[in-house]
Amino acid sequence: MATTSDIKNGLVLNHNNGLWQIIEFLHVKPGKGAAFVRTKLKNLKTGKVVDHTFNAGVKIDPVRIETREYQYLYNDDQNFYFMNLESFEQIPVEEHVINAPEFLKDGLICQLQFHADEERVLSCDLPTHVEAEITYTEPGIKGDTATNTLKPATTDTGVEIRVPLFIDIGDFVKVDTRNKEYVERVKK
Repeated sequence: MATTSDIKNGLVLNHNNGLWQIIEFLHVKPGKGAAFVRTKLKNLKTGKVVDHTFNAGVKIDPVRIETREYQYLYNDDQNFYFMNLESFEQIPVEEHVINAPEFLKDGLICQLQFHADEERVLSCDLPTHVEAEITYTEPGIKGDTATNTLKPATTDTGVEIRVPLFIDIGDFVKVDTRNKEYVERVKK
């Protein structure tokens, strides 16, 4: 058992009959009264974020989490399948634990977090930026780079994003998987 003094960002704990990850925390020592720890907790099953305050010195139940690299292979009606790069073992992963499943492409390397005691997948994180080919957009105009105007475009995985006016069909772009925003054009 650990105490509130062991709290740090990214720590996963067993709390209120579920697994919660600490997103941020703040130790508060007011002038009057007892110290406490104010936290933001994210439920690993539902993704819900809540504020919670622990009294200083309270015992918490941390859970051991392991992060491993896996390569995305394919998906079917129920699951997405990933392969361990060392043992070549294939595992199914449910869609709701993947942070941006619409950007998955064959061969993409992802970080899977496992509950170490149960060998259960808790989350699957894609790289922050992925490269995508533009399969449809309105025609680009050469030299139209002076404004910050954006137009809709569809990527090779079917995701619709907004890109600058100079991007054309067949161009490769870097996309942020967290917010589906265009980052930059990639030279191929």
